[in-house]
Amino acid sequence: MTIKEIITDTESKMKKTVESTQREFSAIRTGRASTALVEGIRVDYYGVATPLKQLASILAPDARLITIQPWDKTALGDIEKAILKSELGINPANDGKLIRISLPPLTTERRVELDKILKKIAEDGRISIRTARHAAIEHAKKLEKDKQAT
Repeated sequence: MTIKEIITDTESKMKKTVESTQREFSAIRTGRASTALVEGIRVDYYGVATPLKQLASILAPDARLITIQPWDKTALGDIEKAILKSELGINPANDGKLIRISLPPLTTERRVELDKILKKIAEDGRISIRTARHAAIEHAKKLEKDKQAT
């Protein structure tokens, strides 16, 4: 492996880490409605675990509301069950045509809990970046030791 290959490989690992950390941040339930909160929920649709964003139109019409309108009305019950099973701790309201999810305002206790969760996600991302960088440095040092690179 050459130095350029090491750099390219390390860059791709670091980019994947950053993207993963951003995805984790977007899935955190804050007081503001975000479609990213429910997009990744897997729904058992005719025996196949399908991401919610492939089954329905997901909108956040205001700061505290998410609406989910499935393209197939028979999937409403399955979507509702999947949301209830998820670890989000939110209760959907099904009116027969669409599902509404109302997000309550944050309490002080929830803010402190969110702060801890966000710090842990950020630190895990930093650790992953450091690990990739450390592995690249060790690989480069090994190449130098073997006289394959200067």
